[in-house]
Amino acid sequence: MNKMKVVILAGGKGTRIAEESEFRPKPMIRIGEKPILWHIMKIYDRYGFSDFVICLGYKGEMIKEYFLNYKTMNSDFTITLGKNDSIQLNGNSSEDHWKVTLADTGLEAMTGSRIKKIERYIEGDIFMMTYGDGVADVNIKELVSFHLSHNKIATLTGVHPQSRFGELLVEGKQVKAFAEKPNITKGCINGGFFVFNRRLFDYLTEDDDCHLEKEPLEKIVRDGELMVYFHDGFWQCMDTMRDMTLLNNLWKQNQAPWKIWKD
Repeated sequence: MNKMKVVILAGGKGTRIAEESEFRPKPMIRIGEKPILWHIMKIYDRYGFSDFVICLGYKGEMIKEYFLNYKTMNSDFTITLGKNDSIQLNGNSSEDHWKVTLADTGLEAMTGSRIKKIERYIEGDIFMMTYGDGVADVNIKELVSFHLSHNKIATLTGVHPQSRFGELLVEGKQVKAFAEKPNITKGCINGGFFVFNRRLFDYLTEDDDCHLEKEPLEKIVRDGELMVYFHDGFWQCMDTMRDMTLLNNLWKQNQAPWKIWKD
């Protein structure tokens, strides 16, 4: 089961965080000293899933360069200069076992199109998928086990994010209760940690306007093939500069709930 592929969508332009995404793809925006993409991969690796397919688009060459230079940029090394230059890496990293496939899926492609374009890299019947801008303390093994239990095409993770604004409980014109950052308790939203059977590809096309979250998932719902795994723990996307600041502050204070791996 641990050979299952993890697909990460990393090709969008991130227009709502343009102050950073003007210079780099959103998955390369840093939390602490590492891009959020690395944090997402560490979450999966914590549960033994380390075979990744990253769907590239906007400024994808920066993600390629990051992994091409990963060992030298994250290790001490000794270089011998001369006619035959040589580099000796000193020490090992905890990511030495990662397998990372970097796939160009187009500059303008929507999510469904990007997934369809990497179909050839999916070898088994089941694979996972997430977006390149959200972290959580999701138990990935429990998520996969839930998916295997129902034999449907798709499982999404439902989360209860905190509201950005204070919530008021009002009677007439009198405030009866105030919650500064309440959780959304009536329903949940798509938290982005999916498990799919490869039958998903029958619902997708390579057309750039194939948007996973629209017609494909809507049809899967009509066919009774979408289940939800409820996650009541931490979840946070990095959609705005405010989100980026929040995640960085949690990391700096050693209070990052998504850090479920050992250093």
